[in-house]
Amino acid sequence: MLVIADTSPLVAIAACDGLSWLDTLFAEVRVPPAVFQEATVQGKPQADRLRHYLQDKVLTIDLHDFVITTEGLGNGELQAMALYKKQHANRLLIDDLRARKAALHNDIHIIGSVGILLLAKENQLISTIKPYLQIIQQTDAHLSAKLIDKALLIAGE
Repeated sequence: MLVIADTSPLVAIAACDGLSWLDTLFAEVRVPPAVFQEATVQGKPQADRLRHYLQDKVLTIDLHDFVITTEGLGNGELQAMALYKKQHANRLLIDDLRARKAALHNDIHIIGSVGILLLAKENQLISTIKPYLQIIQQTDAHLSAKLIDKALLIAGE
């Protein structure tokens, strides 16, 4: 299973020390150049860890080859969606609500950092998601109380 990742969930999962989960859960993890650049900016949280993890996972993409219905999305999100389409990926790892809506509008199957936590628990990579939800909340990710409650319910916590 191929997953194309956007920056925010990569930072969140790296903060949880969970990048290895991605390699266990998915046969292949790839990012476009803009995501690599965004994730590895000097001084950004988790930049060094992500630079090491992503160094051999970057695939180039030309946005001119794709028509993607978007509004107000960043270059990383746009490139990630285009790369998903080009590579016929199975999932797009993305957290931003506006980007998630645009992805769904473009027939892109999505998963977020919370979904990764649920998969990690389901596959016995972690025993509980609650401490990781707390870590993710300390990053730039914005998790609603409703999403957290739903995730904890699904996880049986």
